[in-house]
Amino acid sequence: MKISLKATYGVLAALDLALNDGTSPIQAKAIARRQAIPLRFLEQVLNAMKNAGLVDSLRGAQGGYLLGKLPEEISLADIVEALDGTLSAPSSHRGAGRHITGPSRPDLLLADVWERVRQAELGVLNGVTLRELAERHQQLDRERTLMYHI
Repeated sequence: MKISLKATYGVLAALDLALNDGTSPIQAKAIARRQAIPLRFLEQVLNAMKNAGLVDSLRGAQGGYLLGKLPEEISLADIVEALDGTLSAPSSHRGAGRHITGPSRPDLLLADVWERVRQAELGVLNGVTLRELAERHQQLDRERTLMYHI
């Protein structure tokens, strides 16, 4: 499975919003600075996530972005699909440009295996929520802070 940079930035932006208390909107430039994401690219990512209902935006001087759902209701699969499209079965690259009357022997042999791999990937992405990712992030921060004091 290939996860695009756009989806990776989407996960980081959503994580940033999840780590916020959710009471006040976060400006895109603050997220971009904290997550080291180019602002123009982040704005495209946030717009796509808004269209998918994952984030909400508020205009004005005190405006910014908030999660559109609770962190425990947003999975990594939701974010990846909002930004990269449906996580579909891989297509065969064999025979591209050639006229073939049907699937090749390797395609027939491996089709079930690739489908099982895709299902496993989807299972993992659906099983990880922003809440879990935020908790893991906070745990790593605590561990890192403790190391500096030793």
